[in-house]
Amino acid sequence: VVPGARALAGTAGPGLLALLLAVSAPLRLQAEELGDGCGHLVTYQDSGTMTSKNYPGTYPNHTVCERTITVPKGKRLILRLGDLDIESQTCASDYLLFTSSSDQYGPYCGSMTVPKELLLNTSEVTVRFESGSHISGRGFLLTYASSDHPDLITCLERASHYLKTEYSKFCPAGCKDVAGDISGNMVDGYRDTSLLCKAAIHAGIIADELGGQISVLQHKGISRYEGILANGVLSRDGSLSDRRFLFTSNGCSRSLSLEPDGQIRASSSWQSVNESGDQVHWSPGQARLQDQGPSWASGDSSNNHKPREWLEIDLGEKKKITGIRTTGSTQSNFNFYVKSFVMNFKNNNSKWKTYKGIVNNEEKVFQGNSNFRDPVQNNFIPPIVARYVRVVPQTWHQRIALKVELIGCQITQGNDSLVWRKTTQSTSVSTEKEDETITRPIPSEEMPTGMNITTVAIPLVLLVALLLAGMGIFAAFRKKKKKGSPYGSAEAQKTDCWKQIKYPFARHQSAEFTISYDNEKEMTQKLDLITSDMAG
Repeated sequence: VVPGARALAGTAGPGLLALLLAVSAPLRLQAEELGDGCGHLVTYQDSGTMTSKNYPGTYPNHTVCERTITVPKGKRLILRLGDLDIESQTCASDYLLFTSSSDQYGPYCGSMTVPKELLLNTSEVTVRFESGSHISGRGFLLTYASSDHPDLITCLERASHYLKTEYSKFCPAGCKDVAGDISGNMVDGYRDTSLLCKAAIHAGIIADELGGQISVLQHKGISRYEGILANGVLSRDGSLSDRRFLFTSNGCSRSLSLEPDGQIRASSSWQSVNESGDQVHWSPGQARLQDQGPSWASGDSSNNHKPREWLEIDLGEKKKITGIRTTGSTQSNFNFYVKSFVMNFKNNNSKWKTYKGIVNNEEKVFQGNSNFRDPVQNNFIPPIVARYVRVVPQTWHQRIALKVELIGCQITQGNDSLVWRKTTQSTSVSTEKEDETITRPIPSEEMPTGMNITTVAIPLVLLVALLLAGMGIFAAFRKKKKKGSPYGSAEAQKTDCWKQIKYPFARHQSAEFTISYDNEKEMTQKLDLITSDMAG
């Protein structure tokens, strides 16, 4: 009760004090209910992930978490409980409950049998988790998606839970920060004990804030898995395993060649002096990841101003850029590296733009390096399509130093290589010449009108004269046709048109490919959800 209320109660007597306490008690309870028991929560348009507070640690006493989750109207909600560990056996004070406008699911608690998946007849449901006094219990982990994604999995599924060598699944938004290890990398593959969705984020197949479809290929295991930091997820080194898995991608993941001379520029560069007293130039031409020796380093090392340094790459032409790998100085005696950065890009005669996140439309800050040596990868989902890109450091250790490698591919030529316009007249053909469409009539093979010989009775001489004249005209027409029309014969025109229609972009076939698989249900092993990293 506020001090003023206490003073008023003191003068008005104990009855008023009791009344004020009765009124303030629900207000205190309401304050506790405002998400006090909610933990990790990431939602997107048609999927998301939600946990109780402290998950997978013990959830707090006397707490409430209540959230309404939705998918687009007209769709049905799919709920999947990846984990449920609530101490109460009676659901009196500790429980998980789902309520829609027409149905109720639960309450669930204790050791009761809980469905792994719920398909609701609505696009909206309210999730309520409540706890009383308890000693242990992880609480819950829930994922959801719209009915467009019947192959939804939770963030806790590992590749070892599936037996098929090829399969496709849908990962919800929000799996990046869920507890659980992954081992391996996008090139060599991942140990089969790795979390599938977390590995897919690490590999740059999906973005954490969006979720998405993944296609998985199982392979024979390898003796050692090398971990790296990528897309904000740390993959650990792993030991020998029987099986590993890789993700299929669209094929746009090759290293884009960078020429140091004239192709890489920077806002400034540093000149150091070595032990022999010689100057060492940390020039932008040394910023290629595959090159040995020192990296590019900026001339300004101060940390107390707005970042103005940049490294610019000219790819020579517009390309699709799907990712970037960075390292620091790579020199053990120069512990320089960029901790975070943003990406700018542009094309010919256009202004610089900053790469933004899809969900919040704010400039996206990428997690960079944590030491001078180890490479870090970040993927662009969606990709950057540009000729020029700039890495603009935001935070760094001691001095800005960078080596970079861009990942991507040529832009699919597609409609850029040939403009095919269908004409309305059946006797015309459309061809492209310097971006303009020229419509030309195809010459008729019929005889010119007015050349029909009538059968009226005429004198023989006139008939012969007419026949001779007709033969002369016919011979002249044939001769002209034999020399060749500038448009070719109608049959040739038809053949060429068919070739253009059937293979309009044959010269510029895309190097990209996509492999898709049936989304049939597999027999899955029982999920080992209580793992060593959750025991705490």
